[in-house]
Amino acid sequence: MSNLPSHASPTFAAQPASSNTIEQLSLGSDQIALNSRIDELRGDAVSVTDSDRGDVTPAVPASLLSPSFTPPATPGGTFNPAQLLQQAQQPTSSKPPKLLSRLPDVECIVRARIPTTTGAEMFLHLYHNDLDNKEHLAIVFGNTIRSRSLDKVRPGETEMDRMIRGAYVGKLHPGRVSSWYEEGNAEGAKDTQNADESTPSQAPLVRIHSECYTGETAWSARCDCGEQLDEAARLMSFPMETLSELASQQSVPVASNASGGVIVYLRQEGRGIGLGEKLKAYNLQDLGSDTVEANLLLRHPADARSYGLATAILVDLGLGEDANPHGIRLLTNNPDKVRAVEGPNREVVVKERVPMIPLAWRSGGKAGITSTEVEGYLRTKISKMGHMIQ
Repeated sequence: MSNLPSHASPTFAAQPASSNTIEQLSLGSDQIALNSRIDELRGDAVSVTDSDRGDVTPAVPASLLSPSFTPPATPGGTFNPAQLLQQAQQPTSSKPPKLLSRLPDVECIVRARIPTTTGAEMFLHLYHNDLDNKEHLAIVFGNTIRSRSLDKVRPGETEMDRMIRGAYVGKLHPGRVSSWYEEGNAEGAKDTQNADESTPSQAPLVRIHSECYTGETAWSARCDCGEQLDEAARLMSFPMETLSELASQQSVPVASNASGGVIVYLRQEGRGIGLGEKLKAYNLQDLGSDTVEANLLLRHPADARSYGLATAILVDLGLGEDANPHGIRLLTNNPDKVRAVEGPNREVVVKERVPMIPLAWRSGGKAGITSTEVEGYLRTKISKMGHMIQ
């Protein structure tokens, strides 16, 4: 099967993903290398000394702690460098995720069919909301997941208006005149009447992905964001026969995508601090800081993202607790994201966390990103941000 165009690197090859624990993966000789890599990164978090560990800034020059690094929009205040460095060296995963008091209002403005190079198709949904002025996206695989706000009839619109904004069933074709059914399909009208009631037959795969221009477009080897986006799309777009073949090759179950999948693409670059500040953080990393310390030195939180918009989008897509009794399977290594995505009142139920193991670990270094920068990044995610990469 041909690969989807890689957002992270042209050299990435399609790799199967699995919801099993790392001990259950059947990787042959690569299993030893993978377990060794996990143990090594875990060991770094507890066994190295302050003088030789890579995730602690050894000696920060006074100039790096200057208020001149403060972003213009950041409120001022007293600044204690020693206290900041002490905070940067502590794990950040002990705090519960910050939840919005209510879910934002979201509306799907337009949807369009996107054919892919694998032969699979997905529907790209564009959302507006009342929380920010950004256009967030939902990439939907499968035909059982539909947007409530998109399908809602709008005053004064014609059938052509509905089809142009993507509020149709089936497929568009030249000469089509109705958004509610396809001509020649006697069952179309009947099926459409129950469109809002259609639900997945089992828990669909979901990935909440935050925008990363450097990892998805600029081929950055500082993070694995682009790789994770690629792998989520590949897993959700695999034909069922390919999944069966993968399962037989690995001798382990492979997560089914029969109920479709959704990638919610949030426009919160750089863990919420924006591209400009993220590039400053990269320079601080080259000067010896890790990804957490760099954010704090710039007077940003280690992670400034929020997931209320993602929860609201999932509810709009019919994957909330009120319409989807099966819940969702969340592709993530971040345990805090599980609770955050569920929403303030458990509007969405996460039935299973599906890990995303780096390709380099799964392949013994034969595929995926291999760099000292990404190794340090993953080490910090495990030791300071509580990520579980297994």
